[in-house]
Amino acid sequence: MSKSKDAVAVAIILKYLNDQNRPYSTQDVFGNLQKEHGFGKTAVVKAMEQLAQQGKIKEKVYGKQKIYFADQAQFPCISDPELKNLDSQITELSSKVQAVQQNCKQMETELKDLNSAMTTDDMVKEIEALKEECANHTEKLKKIKSATNHVTPAEKEKVYSERKQYCKEWRKRKRMATDLFDAILEGYPKSKKQFFEEVGVETDEDCKVTIPDV
Repeated sequence: MSKSKDAVAVAIILKYLNDQNRPYSTQDVFGNLQKEHGFGKTAVVKAMEQLAQQGKIKEKVYGKQKIYFADQAQFPCISDPELKNLDSQITELSSKVQAVQQNCKQMETELKDLNSAMTTDDMVKEIEALKEECANHTEKLKKIKSATNHVTPAEKEKVYSERKQYCKEWRKRKRMATDLFDAILEGYPKSKKQFFEEVGVETDEDCKVTIPDV
């Protein structure tokens, strides 16, 4: 870095430390000013060490780290009443900041709701689609009501009764067949599976059917 650039860096860093009036490490200053001014880490370290040697800023060593801050002697002394007034201003400004932040948060929520809400055009299209769907359902209902092949309650009851009776008979005959096969297999030299294959018996399980639970 040239001498003119060194001087610019020194002046900017000095002003920054005086304006902020708080302790910083070289890494802090580099991180805060690098994006805006493009200072390199070496240039920042060199400028801050130079300012400290010249007595324009103060340097404190904490372990392996150096901390730099503005020379407090350059600032006017503040009386207790002035400090209290500043504290009062800080409290007032903090309250205003909180109020503004809360207001911003509320506005962000409202904006999110508005962005997710349907536009007037979207609502018109949705209403038209719903009307068309209702019309289709109404037409289907009319066709169902006008049909002549409805099942009467008596017919329905008859079908259910017959189904129950068939299932009962199915269960009874299956039990009888099972008892018969078990009696035969007592003296049969082969397995039940082989017996069924030779006789040609297909079980409910072979056909993947079960008796309905009615």
